[in-house]
Amino acid sequence: MTDENTAVHLEVEPHTQQAHAVQPRPVLSRLPKYAAGKPPAPIEGLISYKLSSNENPLPPLPAVLDAVRGREDLFRYPDPLSTRLRVALGRYLDVPADDVVTGAGSLGALTQILNTFAGQNEDGVQDEVVYAWRSFEAYPIVVGTAGARAVEVPLLADGRHDLAAMAAAVNERTTIVVLCTPNNPTGPVLTTAEVEEFVQSVPANVMVVIDEAYTEFIRDDDAVNGLEMYRKYPNVVVLRTFSKAHGLANLRVGYSVSRPEITQHLRVIATPFAVSTVAEEAALASLEHVDDVLVRVDSLVAERERVVAGLQELGWEIPTTQANFVWLNLREHAVGFAEYAGRHALSVRAFAGEGVRVSIGEVEANTRFLEICRNYPNPPRLSE
Repeated sequence: MTDENTAVHLEVEPHTQQAHAVQPRPVLSRLPKYAAGKPPAPIEGLISYKLSSNENPLPPLPAVLDAVRGREDLFRYPDPLSTRLRVALGRYLDVPADDVVTGAGSLGALTQILNTFAGQNEDGVQDEVVYAWRSFEAYPIVVGTAGARAVEVPLLADGRHDLAAMAAAVNERTTIVVLCTPNNPTGPVLTTAEVEEFVQSVPANVMVVIDEAYTEFIRDDDAVNGLEMYRKYPNVVVLRTFSKAHGLANLRVGYSVSRPEITQHLRVIATPFAVSTVAEEAALASLEHVDDVLVRVDSLVAERERVVAGLQELGWEIPTTQANFVWLNLREHAVGFAEYAGRHALSVRAFAGEGVRVSIGEVEANTRFLEICRNYPNPPRLSE
């Protein structure tokens, strides 16, 4: 009996087996795959450096490491509301603690927003989410998995958001617009004046999410401050994270700031226990020593300015960056440059056919990056 059944099973056509197999949602086949920055390959005689993930090259502060060392309460669930962290953030940001909703990084916080306010409605019609492109590569993934339709508006030639075109893309199906400032991977910021004009131009029932993952690196006085917009406009939500400036990328601590009429719904969808006790303690310790964090950020900004000046000296045209990375508009040479950097023990993030994002890393890594650029024959250009 067993042999006969096995024989019958083996004779089933492959397409029939596929039809009876467990299948993912159809949207999965339409989504891009998230590509994390790869570590550098070892090269004999060279120290390898990873400049592909926009990580802070400096470790957490000693006080942060002390706060999480030797914890023995790992058998207990964390506070699902991250109450102590929200209270501390409320004091630091001068906002009500109840306006803060934590998540697993700013991406986790954004996912909670999308799952709450964008998706497929009961009549089968999809909500629309508008964002600039190219921008953070996770946007189309989390929009698609929420069940909404992504509306991607091309960047301007200088790597900035085309806010006029984004406003024109808003219609009766639009529920959320995401503004990324500084924009990842190109680097420019949005100004206060242009964001205010944009917010005033869209309907009040359209949520405007201002993604400020790199806000601590901004030195442009005209750059928008998302918290000021949130205080003025009930439909503005701010995203921030401890992954970049605070150097806690591995612990996944992010948060959104929004009005009570928004947070009351976010808390229903928010992933329970998304921020561990260890992560919360680390974030609290980092906030307590935020002046030391900002001194480290100053050193990275100084390195960013050195790299930018070095590229300009070579005649390389790059977008104005206010983040911890630079964008090389290399187009068809993007993958080739990444391979070239890899042969010099540097990993960078290539977007095939578009460009290369290079994170600001250790001083030695940045110096080597400038050295290899000096010998590279295809410099980037902002215009065609």
